Amino acid sequence: MSFEPQIPGLLAHVQAARPVANTQAATEKQLRYAQSIAQKAGTTLPKDLYGNRAALSAWIEAHKPKTPDGRFANYPSSKQVAFAERIARIKRRDIPRECFRDKGMMSKWIDGNKPR
Repeated sequence: MSFEPQIPGLLAHVQAARPVANTQAATEKQLRYAQSIAQKAGTTLPKDLYGNRAALSAWIEAHKPKTPDGRFANYPSSKQVAFAERIARIKRRDIPRECFRDKGMMSKWIDGNKPR
């Protein structure tokens, strides 16, 4: 059994979302990242993006380097391995060999063995 209101026009006037009038300026961290992407790509960062956080975020998403595909794409990063090895030394444990071939497994091992 469902309940439906019997008052006509009760939900007839629903306001639509309005665009935000004040745009926020891009953060310093965002600008540095966008400038590094532009420098690596050999392009310039459009000046009109400096004052608009959302527009700069969209530009970054469109121009950031793609994640690598291939044989080693699923391997953990060197930073992830180094962090896991530090944890292993602290806890005096070995890292399972399969963790070195799968970044998801390495992440789970790190989460389960982090010193608290």
